[in-house]
Amino acid sequence: MKQQIEDFIRYLQEVKHASLNTVSAYQNDLLKMESYLNRQGIKTASKITETSLNSYVLYLEKDGMSPATVSRHIASMKAFLLFLLRNGFISKDPSERIRAPKVVKKPPQVLDEKKILELLKQPDISTSKGIRDRAMLELLYATGIKVSELINMKTSEVNLNGNYITCCDKQERIIPFGSAAKKAIKDYLDIRDKIFNKKNTDYLFLNSHGDQLTRQGFWKILKEYAKKAGIEDINPNIIRNSFAAHMIDNGADIGVVQRFLGYTDLYLTKNSNSNIREVYMNTHPRA
Repeated sequence: MKQQIEDFIRYLQEVKHASLNTVSAYQNDLLKMESYLNRQGIKTASKITETSLNSYVLYLEKDGMSPATVSRHIASMKAFLLFLLRNGFISKDPSERIRAPKVVKKPPQVLDEKKILELLKQPDISTSKGIRDRAMLELLYATGIKVSELINMKTSEVNLNGNYITCCDKQERIIPFGSAAKKAIKDYLDIRDKIFNKKNTDYLFLNSHGDQLTRQGFWKILKEYAKKAGIEDINPNIIRNSFAAHMIDNGADIGVVQRFLGYTDLYLTKNSNSNIREVYMNTHPRA
């Protein structure tokens, strides 16, 4: 079964062009399933039954997984078995009647504008590290991008003259930013090559060794400043949620905000409706 899992992962990478995080999640989920089934004496996909899959789901629930995590494992299982069915490895999909547990969705966590401003004030901009960190936090809140998009941002994707970034996750979209983010990014770019860029890389945000900043590195930075700001519960997605909530609270159309976040197929381009920037400038607290 391991070979078929590898074939499926290759399909996700080469045909579906799935993100690294998505591929990693599928791979981990399926290897866990393969390990469980192997312990039950099921070593080939053709031997998988609905009963064995129900037993696996029960095992996940007893292992203390949340309904959301169990649902993700079931989604991975179903996608894999459908791939096997379509490619003739199995004659019937044994997961067809497997149902995911109901997931009660919690409202997204949001910081109010006062707490966001307090967070943004924490970096010490008399230091090169503080200048970089202020630029990261300002850009994150200014655009609502994901942390993966932030750390993968290239200098060539930042347009200071036009006040926008080009975000290339899955499909390209253009997201404006305001004066506060512009100043923070400009201040950082003024010192970036001299202080951080020792390896001539185009990644925008670098660590002290001149390498691309990692997700873990940013997470550590964010927690440090949140603690100083008196914010107990923080993660990059909370800033993303706050970006969206604050713009909507200030009158932005939900559809426009979704386009900024990349939630719809109507990706922002330079030729988008002319009022997009106007909406941003009128509704973002730091425009």
